[in-house]
Parts: sequence; structure tokens; C-alpha cells
Amino acid sequence: QVQLVESGGGLVQAGGSLRLSCAASGRTFSRYRMGWFRQAPGKEREFVAAVSWSGGSTYYADSVKGRFTISRYNAKSTVYLQMNSLKPEDTAVYYCAAGRGATMMSSEYDYWGQGTQVTVSS
Repeated sequence: QVQLVESGGGLVQAGGSLRLSCAASGRTFSRYRMGWFRQAPGKEREFVAAVSWSGGSTYYADSVKGRFTISRYNAKSTVYLQMNSLKPEDTAVYYCAAGRGATMMSSEYDYWGQGTQVTVSS
């Protein structure tokens, strides 16, 4: 069992940066691939980024590649999403998730946080 709590969301101007954190409870954190997804109003939840259990492999949606960086610190059971050069279209609720299946499919993730709002003003 893994419980996830996101933090770090907020309001930022276009071009700005935010760092999201996701703290996990449970001793099996290091066994899971960790992902970030987002959902904007009226849209489906979409994949943003993921990191392998070791942190050695990372994956990104094309829309955030080169602007966002995912990382994890297993000793602190925490995963981060550094978001730079933010755009108004990045506005969404961002969710942290833990899973062991396919990287970009939300259905392959077993545990989810409650989400944190990110709003980018133009």
C-alpha cells in the first residue's frame, strides 16, 4: 500500500517555474515507477512524465519535453516535477501516481494522490 500527497502547486505567470513534490508513505516506494499526470477542466487526464524505480530512466510527454524534469529521491520517498517555462496551457490539476505497468497509461497506475492545482496566467 502506498499513500501519496502532492504539494507545490500555485499561481505563476507564463514563463515562470514551479516545483511539485509528491511524498509517499509505505516501505515499498522504491519498487514503483512514479508518474505525474494532469487534468485540465473539460479534458481527460493526460500523462506528463514518469521515472523508473531507480531513477535511471525518465519519460516525458512531447508537450513538456525540454521544460519539465522528473526526479525521485528514494531515501525520502519523494518524487519531484520541476516545471520551467510554464505556459497557460499547462494549467491543470497535477496528480502523482505509483504503478508497475506501462509508463504512460493512467490505468496502469495503482495509487494516486489527491492532486495539486497549477495555474499559469498569461
